[in-house]
Amino acid sequence: MKKIPIGIQAFSSLIKEGFVYLDKSDMIYNLANNKACYFLSRPRRFGKSLTLSTLHEYFDGQKDLFKGLKIEKLETKWEKYPVLHFDFNSGTYNSVEDVQSRISYMISQYEKIFGKDEAAKQNSERFESLINSTAAQTGKEVVVLVDEYDKPLLNNIDNKELQNKIRSELKAFYSVLKTCDKQIKMAFITGVTKFSKVSLFSDVNNLTDISQEREFSTLCGITEKEIHEQLDDYVQQMADTNGISKDECYKELKKWYEGYHFSKDVVDIYNPFGLMKALYHKDFNEYWFESGTPTFLVKEIQKNNMKLSNLDRVECDENDISKIDNFAGNPVPLLFQSGYLTIKGYDKFFKTYILGMPNQEISEAFTKFILNFNFPKTGTEDFSITNFARDVIKGDYKGFMKRLTAMFADNSYQIVGEAELYFQNVTYLIFKLLGFYTEAERTTSDGRIDAVVKTPQYIYVFEFKLDKPAKEALEQINSKEYTLPFNAGERKLFKIGVSFSSETRKIAEWVAE
Repeated sequence: MKKIPIGIQAFSSLIKEGFVYLDKSDMIYNLANNKACYFLSRPRRFGKSLTLSTLHEYFDGQKDLFKGLKIEKLETKWEKYPVLHFDFNSGTYNSVEDVQSRISYMISQYEKIFGKDEAAKQNSERFESLINSTAAQTGKEVVVLVDEYDKPLLNNIDNKELQNKIRSELKAFYSVLKTCDKQIKMAFITGVTKFSKVSLFSDVNNLTDISQEREFSTLCGITEKEIHEQLDDYVQQMADTNGISKDECYKELKKWYEGYHFSKDVVDIYNPFGLMKALYHKDFNEYWFESGTPTFLVKEIQKNNMKLSNLDRVECDENDISKIDNFAGNPVPLLFQSGYLTIKGYDKFFKTYILGMPNQEISEAFTKFILNFNFPKTGTEDFSITNFARDVIKGDYKGFMKRLTAMFADNSYQIVGEAELYFQNVTYLIFKLLGFYTEAERTTSDGRIDAVVKTPQYIYVFEFKLDKPAKEALEQINSKEYTLPFNAGERKLFKIGVSFSSETRKIAEWVAE
């Protein structure tokens, strides 16, 4: 068995050092044999860098590295082309000078090989000169690869003034791709996001966005078929370690790490980083989520007063997910492109997408993160979702209501915005997380039961009121016979009415029977 690769982005290292490589070389061949400028948007740690590294080795004519792969039956010439590979992963980009310095450094590495035009002062001028001199010296068209083009922009996404300066710098740099079009064999640009109105690529007249193209929907990430064909032995090992059957292990892996869709026909994609980490450690955990914190996204959700229950089902048109212009009132595009939402369905008649969280890793981890971000004392002894769930499971309604009351009291000073939305969001988060331990039907807004929680021995029916007596909430449960569907069973029923105060921003009172 080959070794499981974790975070290895160099194609040559995977092949030479005996790591698993999921063969995408047929798609690499199809991309490489068209004179075009491609753009691909994918979440972080989804294999964009490995894709560019594979293209680099292919255009460098490294035939031996591709021995036994699909491309070996497709390629016969193995021509070598000069490759200019620019990687923006490195750097902090706290100023436009940082961006200029990074571009200058990358250009200078190739100027050492192909010469430097002393008359060229600006980075864009040096880039143009570099492409022309490279083509002239080698007698070949040039391949340009750009990895994580948007990192300087994302690092300053909440600093519009600096971001605009960086956009201008990057636009001048990328405009060279059009100027030198005749000397370019292929260009391939990757990033997490698609900034459309910033016109970074407006001068690139043959730019082809393949981010949602069916043909390349599986270029990054791992499919169910690839796991069964190339990772089955590792799944068996993981199953043995956890004392479950292989079929059960496949089901758990699917629940935790699958669910990503990048095209209308919703081909299922596994998160490659999370899956490989799980197979390596032989354990189910929040590996991808823990590798980067979505603090900015949560701030945008909070700033735009989003109702968090809407994240379970977001309907939007193609423009909403295919570009990012700004985040005024709508952080959904960035949530989608960053990998926290994904395509769940497509309505052909209305041409709208249905988005939702892809899998258990994202749903559980993102919910915990939002709760702890907005209500940092939820990790205290008085309130943790685990202790809360334990009380629910053992029927201690006084215990979990005491914890819930303490949590609101501890965090009331941090609440901003509408009180009603706050109470809706926090109860949604708590009951959503509770659903990973029990069966929880979260809050609704159309007159139905606010929340129902079921355990093997107990059923809890909740009704929440804002600035009204808790007794009124309890009376509504009884008058509308909310518990009627559950009366036939043997489980013990609890009815709980809760009153929130918009003035104190706490639980004012609660009653139960």
